[in-house]
Amino acid sequence: MQSRELLDPVLLCDWRGRLNPAAVGWSRHPLHRSNLRGAWPRKKRWNYWAITTERHLFSVTLSHIDYMGLAFAYYLDFETKSFIEQTVMTPFGQRFALPETVEGELRFQDPALSVLMKDEPGQTRLAVTTRGFKQEPLVAEFAIDRPADHETLNVVVPWSERRFQYTSKQEALPARGSVRLGNETISFDGGFATLDFGRGIWPYKGFWNWAAGSGVQNGRTVGLNLGGGWTDGTGQNENGFVVDGRLTKVHADLRFEYDPKEFMRPWRIRTKGSDQVDLEFHPFFERVAKTDALILFSEVHQMIGRFQGQIVTEAGERLEIKDLVGWAEEHKARW
Repeated sequence: MQSRELLDPVLLCDWRGRLNPAAVGWSRHPLHRSNLRGAWPRKKRWNYWAITTERHLFSVTLSHIDYMGLAFAYYLDFETKSFIEQTVMTPFGQRFALPETVEGELRFQDPALSVLMKDEPGQTRLAVTTRGFKQEPLVAEFAIDRPADHETLNVVVPWSERRFQYTSKQEALPARGSVRLGNETISFDGGFATLDFGRGIWPYKGFWNWAAGSGVQNGRTVGLNLGGGWTDGTGQNENGFVVDGRLTKVHADLRFEYDPKEFMRPWRIRTKGSDQVDLEFHPFFERVAKTDALILFSEVHQMIGRFQGQIVTEAGERLEIKDLVGWAEEHKARW
């Protein structure tokens, strides 16, 4: 069943801080203002960026979950499997100010990690510096193109009028820049960026699968965003893909088939009741991020790898996917 496509700007919440019914649906461009209020400590906000090439991945996140702020960045070399990660936490989200809209400016300053996410005309600029990234200083700088006609996947998921999430998933954005690690400079020119922008009021327990990837396939620029678990039973999902800047919204839910005891085994991701999405995902690296502090628990298994298979656009075009760089993950949380 198809959900409603939104065409006009809308507030996420009403004056009480509850879900605005007019905000429920999906859009091809960010239209929501996430005017969250009250509901402490259930508000969750984050901006996650990942930039990939055929050889490398760099990611940086700023997250505010009411009672804690979290900034982290990580870098992976696909060939050597060299992986490094830096994380900074602050109580009650001190020094974290995340805007209500996708466009904006975010800054975080700490002796261990400094982050800038700044929207400028036609692009987003990312800058990350740290004094010690696994004993080596790191400087990362990127310019990410944001063409006005590039479509993105923007969805409001309603669990209830008090629990809901707005997500903007933006795939296959052209990126250029570099990571300087110690005396080595790694070019990311010709790469692609993915944005995961989230603003919502969440239940205490959560579970999700998320898969994403971007790259060039037979001369076409393709970006995937596929999810499940957290949207089940809501009438909405975060499934879609972008081909040469044009979004195909996948209205069907997905099956994520994988071995939770052996995450490095191949995954299968398919649409229920159709062949619109029929992909295998082959991991070559596992990133694990785990926090266990009694009432707070989070465990993420993020697999980096490549997609194979096929997708079908809303125009009926069948596209082969071969060795598309991306990731698939499982996340369990009490937060």
